[in-house]
Amino acid sequence: MRVAPIVVAAAAVGCQIVYPLVSGSTRDTVTVAVVGFLALASILHAALHRGAVWTTVLVIVTAGTGFASELVGTATGIPFGEYFYAQDRLGPSLFEVPVVVPLAWTAGFYPIWCAVTFVVRRLDTTHPRAAALRIAAVAVGMVGWDLYLDPQMVTDGQWTWTSGAVGLPGVPSIPLTNYLGWLVVATSMAAVMELLDRSVSGTHLSDVRSRPSADAVPIGLFLWTWLGSALAHAVFLDGPELRFSAVYGFVVMGTVGIPLVWMAGRDRSLRPRSRAAVDRLGTDTPR
Repeated sequence: MRVAPIVVAAAAVGCQIVYPLVSGSTRDTVTVAVVGFLALASILHAALHRGAVWTTVLVIVTAGTGFASELVGTATGIPFGEYFYAQDRLGPSLFEVPVVVPLAWTAGFYPIWCAVTFVVRRLDTTHPRAAALRIAAVAVGMVGWDLYLDPQMVTDGQWTWTSGAVGLPGVPSIPLTNYLGWLVVATSMAAVMELLDRSVSGTHLSDVRSRPSADAVPIGLFLWTWLGSALAHAVFLDGPELRFSAVYGFVVMGTVGIPLVWMAGRDRSLRPRSRAAVDRLGTDTPR
């Protein structure tokens, strides 16, 4: 059962590799598969390592809040700006929002949450600043992910903004209000998960300190998304805005990714132990 998240994550990566090679309805199918596999990998991993209660809350907070924000957004233009989804391309819709879209919030949030947790675990986990840092870093990481996601999906015609508001240099089709909306929604998600992570779940920052390699699958998905998306937007996908989103996404997600890579390189708990070191640990270490 513990290999299931690995297998599903590998399927998601495989679909993402296929994505630039296909077009039309086949690409739409691959897009849905990518979201589904990423969300399933996150849910399976969370259930195995954080428990059923934590995982249920994760899905409710991310997919539930995400769906609610999309419903409000498409109806009122708040908080993302005025936009609409293409219909009948990403599967069935509910109130003109494809039902796969809420799963994308789960798929994006969980790897970022795990990557940020890895980074902040060195802090005093009882200090209020540790919680505030994790909330802020997760929110910024989510905005970084969206700097890849929205330009790619807009280029592919999956959704469109109609407000004509000012966008980032090189990415004029997406208004700046969209990224502010993502920051607000992601911050609210992270704040709720932070509160529940410390009160309901069996996995807290202090627990992760003792077994940092347990989150290898979601952290691997984070690194793949951060670096792979930059490469895909810069080289493999067509669209002038994607050359700019490659830079924006790399830089903003890099606020989590660069500390993550640096700390992973220095973290002795992730390095293979020698046989002598294992022997010194005594009978508590499985042989």
